[in-house]
Amino acid sequence: MEDILAAVGPRLKRIRLQRDCTLAALSQTTGISVSTLSRLETGQRKPTLELLLPIAQAHQVPLDELVGAPPVGDPRVRLKPVKHGDTTVLPLSQHPGGLQAFKMIINTDRNAPELRTHEGYEWLYVLGGTLRLVLAEHDLLLRTGEAAEFDTRVPHWFGSTGDGPVEVLSLFGPQGERMHVRARPRGK
Repeated sequence: MEDILAAVGPRLKRIRLQRDCTLAALSQTTGISVSTLSRLETGQRKPTLELLLPIAQAHQVPLDELVGAPPVGDPRVRLKPVKHGDTTVLPLSQHPGGLQAFKMIINTDRNAPELRTHEGYEWLYVLGGTLRLVLAEHDLLLRTGEAAEFDTRVPHWFGSTGDGPVEVLSLFGPQGERMHVRARPRGK
């Protein structure tokens, strides 16, 4: 932290000189005294947010540039697909517990229902293809753009209709978490 603070002063001076600005002119623009600006640049005064914000505004630079904040890391998510039989699963959430998000690509071969139950609540959104969802006595078809939600303690199964693969976004959470989206029954 000390190294970061020590580097602020020289950076302030460099930015001011690059803009061909005098301490007096910067003082007039920011309302900060010339002596305070000088002490900031020489490291004799610790930079505070109250001093740095008007300076950043006067120089029209982000505050990050004045304090030398590290660049933001690469925001891309590097998914590692996992193959589970006839389904490729891409975990979208990285934290265990709570709500989990997955993108699933279900192959055509997964088309014979095997109903299961477990604790939790699931929300499915079809990204592409047609998903067959068997939920207790209901046999539903969900097409691209349609969604369903259900308590996973109810016997259920989902997969392909057999006509082609299906791409699904799945949100799975602890019991009681609901998303409030409905699907229409098969054949309607």
